[in-house]
Amino acid sequence: MNFILTMSNFIFPLITFPYVSRVLLPIGTGKVAFATSIVSYFSMIGMLGIPTYGIRACAKVRDNRDELSKTVQEIMIINSIAMSISLLLYVLAIFLVPRMAEDKTLFVINIATLVFNLIGCEWLYKAMEQYTYITIRSIILKLVSLILMFLIVHQKSDYVIYGGITILAGVGSNLFNFINLRKYLNMTWFPNMNLRQHIKPIFSFFIMTIATTVYTNLDSVMLGFLKGDEAVGYYNAAVKIKTILVSLVTSMGAVLLPRLSFYIKEGREKEFKQLTIRSLQFVCFLSVPLWVFFTLYAKEGVYFLSGEAYAGSIVPMQIIMPTLFFIGISNLLGIQILVPMDREKDVLNSVLLGAVVNLMINIITIPSFGATGAALGTLIAELFVTIYQVYVLRNFLKEIVGQVKVQKNVLATIVASASSVVVTVFFTRTLSLFFTLVVSTSIFGIVYLTTSIALKEDFSMYLIHFVKNRR
Repeated sequence: MNFILTMSNFIFPLITFPYVSRVLLPIGTGKVAFATSIVSYFSMIGMLGIPTYGIRACAKVRDNRDELSKTVQEIMIINSIAMSISLLLYVLAIFLVPRMAEDKTLFVINIATLVFNLIGCEWLYKAMEQYTYITIRSIILKLVSLILMFLIVHQKSDYVIYGGITILAGVGSNLFNFINLRKYLNMTWFPNMNLRQHIKPIFSFFIMTIATTVYTNLDSVMLGFLKGDEAVGYYNAAVKIKTILVSLVTSMGAVLLPRLSFYIKEGREKEFKQLTIRSLQFVCFLSVPLWVFFTLYAKEGVYFLSGEAYAGSIVPMQIIMPTLFFIGISNLLGIQILVPMDREKDVLNSVLLGAVVNLMINIITIPSFGATGAALGTLIAELFVTIYQVYVLRNFLKEIVGQVKVQKNVLATIVASASSVVVTVFFTRTLSLFFTLVVSTSIFGIVYLTTSIALKEDFSMYLIHFVKNRR
């Protein structure tokens, strides 16, 4: 179900962004991307480290309705206090910061992002592994947003409307979460609440979130201040594609935190390791070919999704593509392995390292190279994060790394790349951009899967076995 949800996150931008990017042009999309990056910092303050901590805390008590209800209530009180402070600071910033005051309406609309994040309790539904519900309500909101996009956004000045629709698609479904809380919780007041037990771990995750948000959003913010909206627009087009692909690579890992936390609590070490191995195989199976394919076909991908006005996005996209592999690995090692082990301090250290590296590279490269420099900063930062996490988990990884044969993924990718390039060079010169992408994607995918099966690559064998057993 989470993979279906991820695919919807892939399809929605695939349909809307080519249209929106041509209507709003780099400046319009850049304004929305800049506002989204700014509000993400205030959302970070208001949510503290609750989105991750809440999953772990609720997963441990999910079989006891009273204990779960009490835990959720305690976390919500802390969340409400923090979000109230964040909302106050955000409103003050809209009126006091000149760069934000220029697009006051756009930033005012983004207040909804903060409110919906507070009431959504997404962490509870993930802890309960309610992925069918999460998927259905998310897809419905995306369909509504898709219709509104084509009905309302028609000219460059409609970037504010686009920003509002983006909010609806992203967090609008949180309203349904709030309404459905009574299905899983006892809606009574618990007088003997213990808020103190949550404070320390929440703030550990909060500091981790600060570092992560800094180096994932710092690029757009620095580009906006140093190079203007157009540079943000170029970079956003490259990041938009990368974000879609990362969501595919991390789709399996995203559902593991409650399950792995449960295994750790129950002492089921064998199951913990088996699930980790399968997840690492999944990351390598997807990230390596996606990295190479979208590096080779960056120009076609950018032109198809955004138009020729976004030629400045091609090189940044090529530079940023290796992060598919690094983020896939670090997401699994950090959030899905270290956090269930109660080793969030190691995750915090890794993202702090990434934030510092990203800031340093951005300061050096953005003034001279703009979006390309920002992409380089992100690439190097993600590399350092991954290296650090591999180092702290080196003893654990020694026991399982032999069962993750990434060399087979690399070999299958090389064969698929060569086949795809030969076909597109010699046989698709007269085809349109769309058909060139269709042909190259089809050839690449078929050859990659066929070669993986011929090599008996572990995850492809698992897929075949899974399909046979489902019949």
